[in-house]
Parts: sequence; C-alpha cells; structure tokens
Amino acid sequence: MARKPRIHLSGGFYHIILRGNGGQDIFLADADRCRLLLLLQEGTCRFDYRVHAFCLMTNHLHLVLQAGNMPLSRGLQNLSFRYTRWVNQREKRTGHLFQGRYKAVLVDGESYLLELVRYIHLNPLRAGMVRSPDQYPWTSHLAYLGLDNLPWLTTDELLGQFGRQAGKARKAYARFLQDGLDEAYRKEFHCGGTDPRILGSDDFAATALAAEYMPPRDVSLQHVEATVLKVYGIDRAELQSPSQQRYLSEARAALAWLAREAGAGNLEQVSIRVNRDPGSLSSAVRRLSDRAKSDAALSAKLDTLMKMV
Repeated sequence: MARKPRIHLSGGFYHIILRGNGGQDIFLADADRCRLLLLLQEGTCRFDYRVHAFCLMTNHLHLVLQAGNMPLSRGLQNLSFRYTRWVNQREKRTGHLFQGRYKAVLVDGESYLLELVRYIHLNPLRAGMVRSPDQYPWTSHLAYLGLDNLPWLTTDELLGQFGRQAGKARKAYARFLQDGLDEAYRKEFHCGGTDPRILGSDDFAATALAAEYMPPRDVSLQHVEATVLKVYGIDRAELQSPSQQRYLSEARAALAWLAREAGAGNLEQVSIRVNRDPGSLSSAVRRLSDRAKSDAALSAKLDTLMKMV
C-alpha cells in the first residue's frame, strides 16, 4: 500500500524522529552532536521552522518542530543530507546514515505539547543512560531550566503555559518533569492515532486535514534551471542536447535534484526540460547523491546550488 503523503500544516507541531540506518549509531562523538545542532540552528533561518525541543541519543534523535510556510521536508532533507556528508567525509566512507524517511507525527499542541516535550526530555532516563534528566547535556531540558543559552530554541510557547514570570515558570516546568519520571514508552507519540500521521482528537484531525495546504512554491523551476546553467557554465541547448558528456549528465542530474529539494518540480517536469526519460533521470539523481557523499567538490557544488535558490 502506498504511503500517505505528509501533512503540511503551517503553525503545526510535529514530533520528528530520525534513526540510524540498520540501527547504526549516528553520533560517534560529541562534535557530531554539536554539528547537528548547528545545522538545526541554520535551518530555523533558512527553512522557516521553530525548534521547541530536541533529544540527541546515540542511534536516533527526537525533535519537536513547528512548521512555518515551507514544508518541513525541505529543511529535514537538507539537515540529513548535510549531516550525513559531515560524518561520511570524516569517517572516509559512503552510504546512507539515516534509515529511510524520517518519522513525523502532527501533534495537537494544546493537548499534547507539554507531555511530548517531557517525554522527549526523559528519553535518556528511560534508556538507562542517566539517573536524572539534568545529567544528560544533549537535550533541550537544561535550556528550559535556564541553565543553557540557546537563542534559536523556542521555549516561550511551553513555559508560557506554566506562568508569565520566567523563574516561576521554570520551577513549575521542573516539577512537571519530576511528575513524569516513571512514565513508560508511549506508542501514540510514535504512531499517532487513527491516522498515524496525526495525534489529537477527532476534531483536531478533521481540522488539520481540512486546513492542510501546500504553500505556493517560492522557487520556480525556471529559476532552478537558470541557477544550474550558471553554475555549470552551459546554456539550455547544451542541457537538452543528446550529448552524454559527464559534465552535462551531471548538470541534468543536479537540476532534477535541486528541483526536488527546492520543491520547484518533479522528475517528470524536469525530464521534459532536459529531453530525458524520467526513469533514467531518477537513476542519475541517485548516483549523484551517492557520489556527493564521498566527493567533496561535488558536495560543495550542490550546497552552493541550494544556497543560490
């Protein structure tokens, strides 16, 4: 059965889970966790999302993100791509770091935001890694207590539910966390409700599905194509030519990759512009992505293209 498309709800809260491929570790050193947090911080500016909570474990991570006008998929694809490149380059290896698609559950913020953040902050405790959530430095818990300064982390939404004065709100949050220390695994935070994409009441689900919309593309396929032509130093005739020269084949694959990443077009649309079969173009994009994991120059070029659009 085909998977249902993701729900994009501007302003919606999402529980995001990224796991290591085959259960492998995704963090091999503290520097890796610092790098991922840096990429997450950059994403708040580039991809219009807010970070309300995070927990970086060993072979997976949890995030509570609030979507803006851009689909979260754009920011998370960029995050996973750049982080995988970081690890693979340092470890001198290739291949996938993350396991398939990230998990995303749209959560009713009014009913579940407090409990979800607490659940995520207590994850290291449930895993037996620490005896107190205060002992684990790789969650947003310490920032909620005012013991860590992360300007890009949004804490007002949750702390505001505990009171207007920051000091009192933090103390109330700490008590709330203590009340959940014995909380076990909660399947609903991972699998949603009747619709596995949504956790909330029937009314919330109906409202979310009715209000869902894909925001207008702020990047056109024409602009993406012009960017690729400029970076590769070619013209449209060369792009559409039957030539199989490597730099032209790479430019076509880069166009298809960038169009997908920027939400500007799909393979069928790009295939028409480059006079290629969608199937062969899909294979070319896959080969390009695999090469970028070990080819620093190509990786930098793709990053430049992404920034230009």
